[in-house]
Amino acid sequence: MELLAPVGTEEALKAAIAGGADAVYLGGKSFGARHFASNFSDRLLAGAIELTHDHGMRTYVTVNTLIKEAEMADALSFVEMLDASGADAVIVQDRGLLPLIKERYSIPVHASTQMAIHSSAGVRWAQDQGIERVILARELGLEQIKEIAENSDIGIEVFIHGALCYCFSGQCLFSSFLGGRSGNRGMCAQPCRKSYSIGKREGYLLSTADTFGVESIPELMRCGVASLKIEGRMRSPQYVYLASKVYKRAMERAENGTFPLITDRERELLEVVFNRGFSGGYLTEKEVMQTAFPESRGRPLGPALVANGKLRMPRGTLDVGDGISLYQGNEKVGGFDLRTSDLEGQNVIAAPPFLLKDGNYTVYKTKDREFPAIEDILSKIKLQEREALRRTVELPPKRLRRGEKMSELSFYVSSLAVLKAVLPYADRVYYDGAKQDEEAFELCEAEGKEFVKMLPRLSLEEKGSDHRRVMVNTVDQYELDKGRVTYGSYHMNVFNSYTLPKMHQSTLSPELNQEELLNVLSRTEGRCEVMTFGRLELMLSRDPTLPEGTLVDDRGVRYPVHRDPQGFVHILHSTDLLLLEKVPELRAMGVDSLGIDVRRRHPDLAAFVGKSFKDLDLASLEELRRKCGRSSLGHYKKGVF
Repeated sequence: MELLAPVGTEEALKAAIAGGADAVYLGGKSFGARHFASNFSDRLLAGAIELTHDHGMRTYVTVNTLIKEAEMADALSFVEMLDASGADAVIVQDRGLLPLIKERYSIPVHASTQMAIHSSAGVRWAQDQGIERVILARELGLEQIKEIAENSDIGIEVFIHGALCYCFSGQCLFSSFLGGRSGNRGMCAQPCRKSYSIGKREGYLLSTADTFGVESIPELMRCGVASLKIEGRMRSPQYVYLASKVYKRAMERAENGTFPLITDRERELLEVVFNRGFSGGYLTEKEVMQTAFPESRGRPLGPALVANGKLRMPRGTLDVGDGISLYQGNEKVGGFDLRTSDLEGQNVIAAPPFLLKDGNYTVYKTKDREFPAIEDILSKIKLQEREALRRTVELPPKRLRRGEKMSELSFYVSSLAVLKAVLPYADRVYYDGAKQDEEAFELCEAEGKEFVKMLPRLSLEEKGSDHRRVMVNTVDQYELDKGRVTYGSYHMNVFNSYTLPKMHQSTLSPELNQEELLNVLSRTEGRCEVMTFGRLELMLSRDPTLPEGTLVDDRGVRYPVHRDPQGFVHILHSTDLLLLEKVPELRAMGVDSLGIDVRRRHPDLAAFVGKSFKDLDLASLEELRRKCGRSSLGHYKKGVF
């Protein structure tokens, strides 16, 4: 079984090599899900590939963002360079890139966790696309991973340590709609690490602990998982070195049947180098939330007293060269490295190099005396640039003339009351009700309206639908129901014409602006829908602790929260998308269907929305805005970075 280490800088690459990782994953200057890491130029990437190969390691390069129509040729040029440089695989999110890579290059493709593949059906879909390894969604437990791995003919990769997103990867729009920085484009602003309240609860309610999966290693080995992945391309070389070294030792102990898999000293080092709280995570189905604070604080040492400017606390394992930080409540007061004069027997009695008020403090260890030695080890490894040539890739022109269309009205509804309210205005109904499917179908049938059953937003159970027409949200659902008339929701992340699956109809991503929508529409004859009304879903999570209600951020912005029958949390936008005034433009662009989401809305509002869109009543726009409370054009004008 392979240990895969994260690399975001040159020093981190050296750390992964020195730490004993079997492989590394890293990104170039574009198309990577960690845009804010230092990342690698083409020449440094070529050098990194050569260096890892010299050490008997493998290098996987990330191309794991959604790719706009105008960027596809450049993305292929990058992949071609990686293929020529000897990269061992590319990690891909955008499904449109898959066939283009497979028909041109020999480089293996791994499916990014950003694809949110979470079942054997999803793995079968990936295998059919020629993918050689799937990086599973991080929300799966050991039993689910075991079921998938034991029934898979391709490699399975699992995250074993590091940060855990609140939302299913590849399904988060929160950062995107908060300020235009799309998590699907590697630019997440981490709204999940901010403070919120809901009801009487407040704190960092969307902040998760880091996954600490050492104890799961033996079971993952037994079920045939191919690779264990450490998260952390934004983290320090010391983190990469220690995480690689500790997990490599744990894997060797597990293979030899030696327990415990990790020593107290090894765990201490992991906690010191980065720790916002450790959890067995979804692997062990234990508590994953850590809502007290969102940042790394190091290893907690306990309380300390400051009197007359001197800090007093038990020494424990502290020694000269260790670094400590002091907190009062959630406020960091300062930190310093311990000197010989600070240690008196079994106690620390130190005069910090900054003023401290007398009182009680909480102390964390943030630096270990071994860290300088790590830097010495890394200095002995040399990375050199190598030649890396990019060729301009030409894609066949596909521009079509779709012509103006009347654009059918497709309503998302979740109750019979709302269904009845919008039926006079609907061409199609996507029914998301938990019950009464048959009655909803009969109502649509009686009025000559198309009925489409919305599948659960995501399901960890493999179960196809009995309905003839279904709306799917994931490739797993598409694989299970591909024999039916399938409609793709906006959660399928269609960013370009190459991503359009073989479905009856696909919804284009709400992250695309007007020009980008036109670029996709003008290059496909397939049926396309654009979302034009409703509170878009920003997050989907397995968090068992967040109640239904209204999530409020520190600016007073309110986000509706609801739970579905599967127990998943859905956080919706605070603002309605409202594109009524843009309908003439969308018709001219050849949009086949306008998506109107009135789930969990009052029937009177749903009817008013339906009539406004049916009549294209622009005079009702101000009244509609007033009824909604907050509305916007979403990304229609500016798009995302």
